[in-house]
Amino acid sequence: MPSPEPRALIVAVDIGGTFTDITLQDAVTGEAWTAKTPSTPRDPSEAFLTGVGLALVQAGRDATAVGRVLHGTTVATNLILEGKTAPAALLTTAGFRHVLEIGRADLPRRDNLWAWRKPRRPVAPAMVLEVAGRIAADGSELAPLDEEAVAEAVRAAVAGGAQAIAICFLHSFANPAQERRALEIAQATAPGLALTASSEVLPVVREYERSMATVLNAAVMPAVATYVGRLEQRLEAGGIAAPLLLMKSNGGVAGATAIRRAPLQTALSGPAAGVVGAAAMARAAGVPDIITVDIGGTSADICLIREGKVGLTQSGRVGPWPLPLPMVDMVTIGAGGGSIARVTGGALAVGPESAGADPGPACYGRGGTSPTVTDAHLVLGHLPPALLGGRMALDPARAEAAIRAAVAEPLGLSLEAAARGILAIADNTMVGAIRIVSVERGHDPRGFALVPFGGAGPLHGVALATLLGMTRVLVPPSPGVLCAQGLLAADLKSEFSRSVAQPLAGAAPAALEAAFAGLEAEAADWFALEAVPPADRATRRVALMRYEEQGFELPLPWPEAAKPRAALAADFAAAHRALYGFDLPGVAIEIVTLRVEASGRLPAPAMPAPRGGTAADALLGRQRLLRPEGAVEAVILDRSRLGAGAEFAGPAILTQLDATTLVPPGWRGRVLPAGALLLEAE
Repeated sequence: MPSPEPRALIVAVDIGGTFTDITLQDAVTGEAWTAKTPSTPRDPSEAFLTGVGLALVQAGRDATAVGRVLHGTTVATNLILEGKTAPAALLTTAGFRHVLEIGRADLPRRDNLWAWRKPRRPVAPAMVLEVAGRIAADGSELAPLDEEAVAEAVRAAVAGGAQAIAICFLHSFANPAQERRALEIAQATAPGLALTASSEVLPVVREYERSMATVLNAAVMPAVATYVGRLEQRLEAGGIAAPLLLMKSNGGVAGATAIRRAPLQTALSGPAAGVVGAAAMARAAGVPDIITVDIGGTSADICLIREGKVGLTQSGRVGPWPLPLPMVDMVTIGAGGGSIARVTGGALAVGPESAGADPGPACYGRGGTSPTVTDAHLVLGHLPPALLGGRMALDPARAEAAIRAAVAEPLGLSLEAAARGILAIADNTMVGAIRIVSVERGHDPRGFALVPFGGAGPLHGVALATLLGMTRVLVPPSPGVLCAQGLLAADLKSEFSRSVAQPLAGAAPAALEAAFAGLEAEAADWFALEAVPPADRATRRVALMRYEEQGFELPLPWPEAAKPRAALAADFAAAHRALYGFDLPGVAIEIVTLRVEASGRLPAPAMPAPRGGTAADALLGRQRLLRPEGAVEAVILDRSRLGAGAEFAGPAILTQLDATTLVPPGWRGRVLPAGALLLEAE
């Protein structure tokens, strides 16, 4: 059946550590198809095109009907975490050669003074090259740039094997002229080399963080540019002549050209897409306050959304490195369906090591012998006999053998007790992370609905809610591919920041207005690059403020109309109290950084109501479920056959292509008009 309009199809692809998820949707009718295929770590683009092909076959549509391709990728993140970035050099101001080595005078939270070793920097000290020239904190030039020294440093970097060069000069956020001139010289001296300047990546205070972000951006440039180019070539070869948009860590998307210049913005883009999708789904369900938990094969990502607003942070990290770019505020832990269980020192531990996609859990029958969380679920009867719509049969005997050999026998436990212990540890690890984004920030999780998604999320949803005292769980229509579907709900988005460092009480209104106007001019250039029509453009002003001499800032919306400084100070004090439980009356407040958030609205696809019948129409069979109180019989329901309004009671197992939902006794389920599944404690 041809699409109602040419090029009406939207493809969204999210590549995870275990599976690649694909959603294909007709933007006019809202009809959607999902596909899931094992990831191909050696070349992620292979799984990308394989999955797109599966979805097109399922829909019976031709590749020429695709009008937009959206992609969430962790290529940049994986390069950094695995230490596989390109050899890079850093050009810095004379006297600041050791900025990366010194870093910050603190230790990671879970390490101690005697055991901790400073991680090896992404740029060796010999490849940090000094250049004479100096900009003052107020933007004035103290010493002119030594242009010949810049050229010599670039030649030395190339001779040392550098494939990328980062340029980060002192106080360039106040005046980027010397950095921009150095970039021009570098381009002329070493054409074709990956080059980036901090004024293009992160023009804000804090020399170490700014230098690290610039270095990482340069170091991932070659690989990300190659990956994006390969994707575009494969899409073209497959007959898809549609623009490629990539998800950024801030929850928006950007075109391939912008991502090639600032690839670091894609770090954590996959998890960000899931949060965007969860927020859109919850809004459609009329539930504004949610806590999302995205559980995949390797990790779990947790985010709190209040009043439907996805919060941003500039305190993110990738591995051991700070990443102060605006990104969705979430906590990530190493716990997922592929997390490996082991006995260490006579105690059971689960994760963070994962079986990944290859070989995967023991029950996948791909050569894995280590017991995982997925194996524990299968042993306890939580999973159907096969996944992926019947394409992947599970092997209970292999799961039982792995758990018995590695956990049950060493600890003297029964097979059932060992499996239950694996799940208990995994669940409590995730609960600890949920408390970080809720209780530790002054939010009572009992006032929120839990939104579990990812391939393993709905298996753990009710268990996590029960541990937290929550009574509502909202399961998306396609929880296993929500990160892909979140791409469909994302708009084009970018942020433009500049540090100003002025006291709130004494800041000159004209100077602040000029700074905001400059950032909005940068946003206008970005809108033009992304070809956003004027009617679909929106900007928002934000100020990052702190009490005098504090080491962190809080973002506050900047009022469109003039607002008394006392009122702005009161707003900041209220935000400080909400987050930390106190404020500091009488202490001066500083404006540290100004930010303009720009968004370009993309057409949202239609959202038709689910078609289907009652729970009786969806019944596939029954299965023995092992509970702490004893074995019970659970119904197995095909979720795709449940229509809006369908209700059922636990114990139940809902199976679908991309995930399995476990509903224990004492909980009831109802399908909402928008397709989400609302589970409530009786």
